[in-house]
This record gives sequence, structure tokens and C-alpha cells, in this order.
Amino acid sequence: MDGACWIALLKPIMWLFFEPGLSPGEIIGGWEAKPHSRSYMAHLAIQCKEKTYICGGFLVSEKFVLMAAHCYGDKITVYLGAHNIKQQEQSQQKIPVRSRIPHPKYNRKTHKNDIMLLQLEHKAELNEQVGLILLPLAHQRVQPGTVCSVAGWGRTDALSKVLPDTLQEVDLKVLDNEACLKYPGGMYRNYNTRTMMCVGDPKEHKASFRGDSGGPLVCGKTAQSVVTWGPDNGSPPRVYAKVSTFIPWIQAMMRRLQP
Repeated sequence: MDGACWIALLKPIMWLFFEPGLSPGEIIGGWEAKPHSRSYMAHLAIQCKEKTYICGGFLVSEKFVLMAAHCYGDKITVYLGAHNIKQQEQSQQKIPVRSRIPHPKYNRKTHKNDIMLLQLEHKAELNEQVGLILLPLAHQRVQPGTVCSVAGWGRTDALSKVLPDTLQEVDLKVLDNEACLKYPGGMYRNYNTRTMMCVGDPKEHKASFRGDSGGPLVCGKTAQSVVTWGPDNGSPPRVYAKVSTFIPWIQAMMRRLQP
């Protein structure tokens, strides 16, 4: 897949490859995170032909970052230990990506299996500002009603194109699958209960949105899902890739690339 670029260039205002009416992740209704309180967060600069875009990701081992497959570009650079991405913080580690491994059954039209591993060119230096996050057990389930959190450097308003300098975060509720299966207009007609999670109370103006794709939904101390897609207006609920479904694949890829 080297040389492929899945980031959309059709419309300048669209960040990633999505059907009309859908958009990738960002933070709406949140607040600035405490600096380096989420030491696992990765800020990703993605080169697609002559344009550069951003996504989120999270460090799961010293040499691997997990993120969304739709963030695949020609070149990806990982920044760890970042809080203010507009400043050259001493805590930041800039690491090139050696290998991009999207899930082999990722489908950009249906958004199924929207998950990807990045193998870093060299090990991250773990310290107070750069750390790992736990992954769930294989096929572990998060109960509806559980309040989790998501963070990223994406837009904080659906109508604004301005990106925040600092990491933002918000608390979101995990919903029953029916909330997405019965979403008006068939928006989530491709929703898969085995591989996806429905997240965000429609009564609250809080959601992930553009620029945040690939970041983790954290429940307790575990990365339970990956920010993927949702309505273009930023309204909840939105769909996340369920990490527990992919644990066997993640472990197999990490063993193969780094015995």
C-alpha cells in the first residue's frame, strides 16, 4: 500500500475521505487538558501529496502507535510528549514512521475495520511526558452508560476552521448499539455491532469531530476504541472502532514486526 493516500483532496475543507454528510473526529464541548496528563497521546502530521493534515493516535508500546486507518497518507510523522503543538516543547519527541499497517479488511466506504498500526523508526523514550496506555482484553465489552473520555487537537467548533494550539478533552457516554442503528436518515446504515461502538449522548453538545480521528476513547485507564466517523455537523452520537475486537490482529502484527 506504499504510495497510496486515502486523505481526501476533493474539497479543501474536508480533512479525510468520507461520504457526504460524514466527517472524521475533533473535540466539541470540551476543555483544555492538563499538560501531559495524557502521556500516551500522539499528534500525527500526515503528508498527502502536497498537503499536510493532522490526526491523533496513541502509544501502545515503545515502537507502535495505534490510530485510524482512514488517516493513511504518503508520509506520517509522530510527535509524542506534546501539549501545545504550535511550540517546540522540550518534552516533544519527533519520530518518523517506518511502517504503516492498516487492517487488511479496512473498507473506506463502509468505515469497517478503521484501525491502523504505525511502527516507529526507533523506540520512544518513556518518561513523565511520554507513556503507554493499556489495551483491553480481546472481545472485552464496555457497558452502555459508561462515561469515558476522548482528547485531541481537532477543531472545537463545527463552524470554525481554527484548530486549538493545546490538547483538548471531553467526557462522553457510551451508548447502546441501538442509538446508532436507529439513527435518523440511515446515517449509520453500515454500523457493525461487533467492531464499532456508539458514543456520545445526543442530549449533550459534546463530541469528537474533525482533526481528532485516530485518538483513543479512554474508559478508566484503557483505550477501548478509536475515533473514526460521524455526522458532518458534529452532533453525537458518533462511531468509534472497538479496539477489543482487533486485539488478536494487533498482537500478531506487533510480534511479526518486532519479535
